[in-house]
Amino acid sequence: MTYPASLRDLYSSSPPTWSFVPAQQGTSASNATSSAAETPVYQYQWSRPPTNSIFDLSPSLNDPSGINVTLLLKALVASAFLKYTSFAIAIPWDVGRTLLQVQWVPRDVGQIEPPRETIEEVEEEEVLSNSSSDEHDSYFADPTSSPPGSRYSAPRESGYVVRRSVTEEATRPEYIIPIGSAGGVWGMMKRVARFKGEGWLALWKGTLTSCVMDLLSSTIQPVILSTLQAVFAPNLSPYQQLPLILPVISHIITGFLVSPLDLVRTRLMIQTSLARHRRYTGPIDALSQIIREEGGLRGVYLHPHLIIPTVLDSALRAIIPLALPGIIAANISPNLTEETHPIAWSFAELAGDWAGLLVTLPFETVRRRLQAQVRGSAKPIKACVELRPAPYNGVIDAMWHILTEERSDLPLERRRVRRPSRSGDKGKGREEAEVEEEVIEEGWFKNTGIGQLYRGLGMRFSASILMFVLGMLSGEERDSGWTEL
Repeated sequence: MTYPASLRDLYSSSPPTWSFVPAQQGTSASNATSSAAETPVYQYQWSRPPTNSIFDLSPSLNDPSGINVTLLLKALVASAFLKYTSFAIAIPWDVGRTLLQVQWVPRDVGQIEPPRETIEEVEEEEVLSNSSSDEHDSYFADPTSSPPGSRYSAPRESGYVVRRSVTEEATRPEYIIPIGSAGGVWGMMKRVARFKGEGWLALWKGTLTSCVMDLLSSTIQPVILSTLQAVFAPNLSPYQQLPLILPVISHIITGFLVSPLDLVRTRLMIQTSLARHRRYTGPIDALSQIIREEGGLRGVYLHPHLIIPTVLDSALRAIIPLALPGIIAANISPNLTEETHPIAWSFAELAGDWAGLLVTLPFETVRRRLQAQVRGSAKPIKACVELRPAPYNGVIDAMWHILTEERSDLPLERRRVRRPSRSGDKGKGREEAEVEEEVIEEGWFKNTGIGQLYRGLGMRFSASILMFVLGMLSGEERDSGWTEL
């Protein structure tokens, strides 16, 4: 039995990803004479098959012979299902935070009205005589003031029930959650779930709109950034840092393009779930009504109450995560980088997230307030929480009124107080007692709306800490989607 002298001809390797092509021959005579005597010179070109996150779900899609349409559709459905599931898990916290941000909490919400004295007998002729003389005055009367001696549970002006305070149960609409009952995101989620007009399913309002908006944002933003880089920095090498202004501009343009979806998302989250009071039946119906009644596409995109908060919010969300970690790391140590000190850099990113929340959350709250109020010929939306009766006139006006006319110490803590009865019955051996509620006046910032600008701050701090711990344990990059809670 004979064996081959060499196994070199019998070896078959896998298709290489490196390809070698002959170098270009020069035109000079010296190159022509030397090329005949020397070994041909080759230059290498490295080719790498393109990767796609959707194709990772099914590796057979990378077959060079062609794409299997059936497997591609299955991969797309699986990717969409995973995306929608992740948003379905996080959306209840987003709904609770949005409702807290748009909820109007006036400063005098904790003041309990003094008990009214009931009138035992009222002469019918006196009522008729007084009604004719005070009809004109009561029509223009201040709705916050009520005539003394009223025998009604709710104040009336010219036969109409007037709501004097947001704490009045008799005049509170059936679709509004009582104010002052939730001080955090989890508290608001429980109130929404237990409220008879909402329920647990109300915590998933706007899930589809949020998923579509995030999908479009994650797809459009890299394309815009690549276009800006090709136009303004075409000769930038992979080892050079991209100018900070280009990512910021790409995020601003992306936020501007998807701003109608963000408006629809806010409206769907805050509207009541009661069918007879509900304004929009879905995202398509909401978008069509907003375009038809609030100025068309020009009003949706270019209205000052919408475009200015969108630009501010998008710019701050982009520039703070990109700039703050580097600034904090430079103050700690000049040589601190992500490659040399990954753990210290992670702490710098966490500190940057916290500092960024303190800056961006007030502007996000103002943006949600301006999105909640309608414009043009549209009727006011019936929200499941209290909204400010008078509209805001812009970003600065909204922030000023939140600070000056609202309160921060929520939930309101009440205590029961027993007071002697006013009945003059002497036949009873022991005087009856009336049980009333008083609001405990506590909190150093009770008379300011600073807390209203930072609704959901604790929940976001907790989410950033959770993602930081998970990133440290797994060694992978933190997912920024969950930190946006």
